[in-house]
Amino acid sequence: MGAVSTSVCVDLAEVGVRALNAELHAPAATAYEVCNPRGAHAIAAGLRHPVTVDVLGHAGYYCAGMNAEATVTVQGSAGVGVAENMMSGVVRVRGDASQSAGATAHGGLLVVEGSASMRCGISMKGADIVVGGDVGAMSAFMAQAGRLVVCGDAGEALGDSIYEARLYVRGSVASLGADCVEKPVRGEHRAELAGLLAAAGFDADPGEFRRYGSARRLYHFASGNSHAY
Repeated sequence: MGAVSTSVCVDLAEVGVRALNAELHAPAATAYEVCNPRGAHAIAAGLRHPVTVDVLGHAGYYCAGMNAEATVTVQGSAGVGVAENMMSGVVRVRGDASQSAGATAHGGLLVVEGSASMRCGISMKGADIVVGGDVGAMSAFMAQAGRLVVCGDAGEALGDSIYEARLYVRGSVASLGADCVEKPVRGEHRAELAGLLAAAGFDADPGEFRRYGSARRLYHFASGNSHAY
């Protein structure tokens, strides 16, 4: 039999994270509410089914890490590594996110309605991350693929050692990292950005953003200059 369509309420004060995640890994329902999260770590980690999880409060480290297919909403702020290594699905943080939000994420959409701290999108590999506020220093460090949209300001060393990820920032950028440069915003980029903002539920004007990406000077090995390596 498939999962029932009713919502199930799980009280972490009674059952704990291990029992919650065991249920979510083999769900008997399609929707869950997590009560009394109280900043617990690894809430809704490793999900592999198209369930909806509503965390009614703040979450600790690695909430919704390794997410695949699930839709997870944190009705508060999230600690380090929210949606780390996400493969697909949607993770939304109504408040702020700590360091390394969306780190190494391969796919899916991460939305932070507040601000994100340092290293947002570090080594991202194909996910989309949309931040309603600011991001901290070293965001998109070594970002290989995917899109990072920042509706506020970006901290120092944005996109340091970036590969082929695309970055859009509406506010100011404290500084760009190694090999990250500003690039022209063409029609296809405005259309792409409009789609990402709509998916995140933000009404910002795509025309107010600037685009950043790799100058492609760091990661190509040139045999004629092999003596320099």
